[in-house]
Amino acid sequence: MRPSGRAFNELRSVTLEPGYAKHAEGSCLVKCGDTHVLCTASWDETTPPWLRGSGRGWVTAEYGMLPRSTGGRMKREAKGGQSGRTQEIQRLIGRSLRAVVDLKALGERQILIDCDVIQADGGTRTASITGAWVALNEACRWAVGQGIIKSSPMTDRVAAVSCGLVGGAPALDLDYDEDSTAQADANFVITGKGGLVEIQATAEGDPFTDEQFAALLGLAKAGCETLSKLQADHSA
Repeated sequence: MRPSGRAFNELRSVTLEPGYAKHAEGSCLVKCGDTHVLCTASWDETTPPWLRGSGRGWVTAEYGMLPRSTGGRMKREAKGGQSGRTQEIQRLIGRSLRAVVDLKALGERQILIDCDVIQADGGTRTASITGAWVALNEACRWAVGQGIIKSSPMTDRVAAVSCGLVGGAPALDLDYDEDSTAQADANFVITGKGGLVEIQATAEGDPFTDEQFAALLGLAKAGCETLSKLQADHSA
């Protein structure tokens, strides 16, 4: 039995609340169990200098954990002094979103994604990706409504979930208690059409087998399919 009492193939309770932030062009409060992340999308009519004249746009992300998002207070991370973990997660979120955006259709503009973890209980990066897609989609719909672009550059949905070996058994959507003791853990980023964007998998002790990895992938595909349908319900 898992500490939460969930079945091994069961997601935590997931809610998406689009339009949560009044002033952002797109926003979503995503809750995956006790992990809560506020995702916002800001439209910017400029583009990074290295893209000027290319006719292509960009989607980039920043990620941060609020000081009391965990059991003890952590210091705020100043831009430029962010930890390696934070920088790696930011790049992951950006890559995941760009995989489902036609950057040429966006034009020479960029969309800035901010993912702020309000409360953490494992899976903050995966929750950020799932919620960030909703915020990004909202921002693109806003731009179409404003006549800034003719049609949305979004090509698909993208969601993410964690899986791991808990007590030797494959488990979906790990919370902190499971993640901190798992024999192996993995993060999967999967599109609405089932395409794999990124897989991060690590053995914390003994190596895991092909069969165990295949089981984790199967759980992740089913979990992301559920998350994708939830995204679709909030983007109609």
